[in-house]
Amino acid sequence: MGKWPPASTSRSDRCTTYDAIGLLQPSERSYAGYRLYTGDDLQRLQHIVVYRRLGFSLEEVAELLDGGGDVVAHLQRQREAVLTKVADLQGMVAAIDTAMEAQMDNKPVSDAEMREIFGNGFDEEYAVEAEQRWGDTDAWAQSSKRTKGYNKADWEAIKAEADEINARYVALLSVGEPATSEAAMDVAEAARLQIDQRFYTCSREMHAGIAQMYVSDPRFTKTYEDIAPGLAQFVHDAVHANAQRAGGLSAS
Repeated sequence: MGKWPPASTSRSDRCTTYDAIGLLQPSERSYAGYRLYTGDDLQRLQHIVVYRRLGFSLEEVAELLDGGGDVVAHLQRQREAVLTKVADLQGMVAAIDTAMEAQMDNKPVSDAEMREIFGNGFDEEYAVEAEQRWGDTDAWAQSSKRTKGYNKADWEAIKAEADEINARYVALLSVGEPATSEAAMDVAEAARLQIDQRFYTCSREMHAGIAQMYVSDPRFTKTYEDIAPGLAQFVHDAVHANAQRAGGLSAS
């Protein structure tokens, strides 16, 4: 049910309506019977209009006005009502913002966003090729299930983790640390754990098999060599050493 009187109603029409229901009766009338409103009457009308805009029913407005009190008291009540409504509206806005953020956060990342995050490291053709090669494996199914719900923030975190791991590799390589050292194997283990936690269960033996592509597939090799010369072989050797350390791979 809509409010009465309508918002488009003129002040004269409102006064007539309020007079008819006893909410605003003129203090005086002319000899011809026309309503004459005094300053106090117009002030009462102002209070009525404010209360109505705040959503009070005519019955509630009548109770508020008939309860007595001076102008300041009415204004204080109106101010409190306005502040309450403002707080409610702010709460609604916050709830809407939260819902919007949740929807945006749950939105799967697009190819354009993946390219923004990974740059040249992301190529749709690689993804198609990977699915053709490993699409029927448990690891692929597990990875697809996990990454299906990843949003942009998740992929940015994954990229940051990978960059940190590669930076650790480069730091060791630059100071001449052997790939078979404990420090290098610890980085290889961190890399394996990232795969294990982010994508699919990755044993050390499986990780060693993945690392074999770092030196056998020119595309993977280039990815590491673009970071630092000699890094592809260094990472390969560190991963294999880590697998051997844990007994997951026999020494070759």
